[in-house]
Amino acid sequence: MEEMVGRWWHQALTRLTQGENAAFAVRLEDMQKPIGVLFRAAGGSTSLRLAPVSAQRTGGPRPWLQRLAGAGEHAALTVLEPEVLGLPPSLAVFADAALNRDLYLWLALLSASFEHSDHWLADNLAATKCALQRFPGFCDRHQRLLREHLAQRPDPVLLRGRAALAERAVRCVLAGQKAYPVDIGAADICAADVAPVWLWVQGQGATVALGGERGAGQDEVQVKPHSAKDKQRRRTQKALDGSERNPLVLPFRGEALMSWGELVRVNRSTDDEDDGNAVAAANDMEKLSLAPGGETLAARVKFDLDLPSASADDLPLGPGQRFPEWDYKRAMLVPDHCCVQELMARSGAAFAPSPALRRTARELRRRLEVLRDAPRLQYGQDSGEGIDMDAWVRMQADDLGSGQARSDTPAVYTRRTRGERSLATLLLADLSLSTDAYANDQARVVDVIRDAMYVFGEGLSAVGDPFAMWGFSSVRRQNVRLQQLKTFDEPWGEASRSRVGAIKPGYYTRMGAAIRHASAKLQQRPERRRLLLLLTDGKPNDLDIYEGRYGLEDTRHAIHEARAAGLTPFCVTIDESAHDYLPMLFGRQGYAVVHRPQDLVRRLTQAWSILAR
Repeated sequence: MEEMVGRWWHQALTRLTQGENAAFAVRLEDMQKPIGVLFRAAGGSTSLRLAPVSAQRTGGPRPWLQRLAGAGEHAALTVLEPEVLGLPPSLAVFADAALNRDLYLWLALLSASFEHSDHWLADNLAATKCALQRFPGFCDRHQRLLREHLAQRPDPVLLRGRAALAERAVRCVLAGQKAYPVDIGAADICAADVAPVWLWVQGQGATVALGGERGAGQDEVQVKPHSAKDKQRRRTQKALDGSERNPLVLPFRGEALMSWGELVRVNRSTDDEDDGNAVAAANDMEKLSLAPGGETLAARVKFDLDLPSASADDLPLGPGQRFPEWDYKRAMLVPDHCCVQELMARSGAAFAPSPALRRTARELRRRLEVLRDAPRLQYGQDSGEGIDMDAWVRMQADDLGSGQARSDTPAVYTRRTRGERSLATLLLADLSLSTDAYANDQARVVDVIRDAMYVFGEGLSAVGDPFAMWGFSSVRRQNVRLQQLKTFDEPWGEASRSRVGAIKPGYYTRMGAAIRHASAKLQQRPERRRLLLLLTDGKPNDLDIYEGRYGLEDTRHAIHEARAAGLTPFCVTIDESAHDYLPMLFGRQGYAVVHRPQDLVRRLTQAWSILAR
C-alpha cells in the first residue's frame, strides 16, 4: 500500500512540474538531419556525431512545487566534446514549437563557432558574435530567442549573494556586453551557478562517454552501452580506488551506509545477471564514476587468430602491395603502413545455388536486360523535356552579380537518349569473422553475402558492363587479405561462381586499406563512370589500434580519396547501428541499411540501378 501511494504521489508531482510548454516540445530525432546540415555548413567538424545528452546539475531559484517534488535541479544542456555534439533529447523551453525548432538550429550554429577555454562566459560571447557574423540572416530569430529567454530568466533583484552576481553577469553577456559585476569574473562562473542558459553551449568538462569508441588503455576507461537502443550520452569522471583487497572483518556503522551514487568497486563484466535498473540509475546520476580494473593491457588475455599454414591457405597472387594509412592524431598519411596481399581460393567443387536463388537470379537478369536497352537520362543539355536543377543552380550562381548577358539556350535541361554505356563496377565484400554469426534462423551472414554476390554477378553479366568482385579481411596492418573472386578482364563463368561459392569468414576488418586497394583497381579502368560498392556487416576494427575513431577516420579518409579520384563509393550494410557511423563515412545519401537479410539482394541491385543511371 505504501509503495502504491508513493508511486501515485511521485507520478502526480512529476506531471505537475513538467511545465506549461510540454505540448510544444520538439524532439532531437526530428531535427537531427537539419541540425547536422547546418552545423557542417557553418564550419563544424564533419567527424563530430550528434547524440542526446544527459541532464546535469544547474542552479537558479526553483518554485515551491519543484522543491517539494525534488525536480528542477537538472537540465539537459548542449555540450560540445571533441568527438560528439551532445544536444537535449527534446526542447520545450518556449510556448511555441517554431521557437523551439529555431533554438535547435541556433545551438548548431553556435556550436560550429564555439572554442573552449576556461572562461565559460567569454567563450559563448565570442561564439555568438562569430555565428551572427557568419549568418546575418539568423539575427532576427536570435533576437526573438533572446527576448523570450530573458523574460524567463529569474530577476537578479530577487536573488542574493553569489547567485545574484552570477545572474547579472550572464544577463550582461547575453546582451552582448563584456562587463561583469564587481567582485566576480568570467572564470568564476559556471553553468551550475545560474539557471539554465538554453542559448549557450557548455564546453568540455568531465568526459562524456557512450561506450566502446576508445581503446581501453591504462589511462582510459571503456564504457559499454546497456543496449543498442540506449543512445543517451552520460558525463563521467575517473575515480581511483587504492584498496586492492577487501578486509576480513567489516564493522557495521549504521550512519555510514553507502548510497547507490557512491563509487563501489564492482567488476560489472563478471556479473551473470542484470537487475534491470542500471539504465534508470545511470540516468539519475549526474556523473558516472569509472575506475580501471587494476589490469594493464599486457595482463589481459587476448585471443588472436593465427593465419593458416601455406598448404591450407589460399593461393597468394604475387607479392604484397603497400598502402598508406591515415593517422588522425598526427593528421598525416603514414606511407607504406599496410601490406595488402591478393589471394585466390584453391580449386574446389562447383557452386550449386538453390532453386529459389536461381529463380531470383533469372528475374534480376530480365530486369537488368531491360535497363541495358532503356534510354538514359543525359544532364546539362541545351534542350530537353526536364530541368537539370544542379545545372540551373550553378548557372544562377555564376550569373549573380556578373552583369553579363545570359545565353538564350542555357545547358540546364535533361533529355533521354540511347547511347553507349560507359560504367565499371567493383563490389567489395566484408568477409570478417563477424560474418560467421547467424543472420536469421536459417543462414549465416556470410551465406547471405554469398547469395547476394551470386545474384549480383548473374544480373551484371546480362547487362554487359565490366565488373569485378573482391572480398577482404585482415590480421593487423601487415596482413590485409584481399580475396580475388572475379576480375574485370575475366568473364562471369563457372570459375568465378565457384570462387564466390567458396567464400568463408576470415579475420578482422581493416576497411581503409581494402578501399584503397579497390580504388587503385578502379582508377585503371577507362570507363567514364566507376562505382565502388561496399558490402559489410559492421564498422572497421582490427587487433591493433585500428579501433573506434582511428579506424573510422582512416576509412573516411580512404573514401574521400576515392571521391577525389572520380569514383562513386556506396555502402550497403546489415548493421543495425550503422546510422551512428556511416553518415560520417559515406554521407547521408551514400549508404543503405538492410534490416532483413532476405532484402540484401534487392537493396544491392536497387542501389546499383540508381547509381548506374
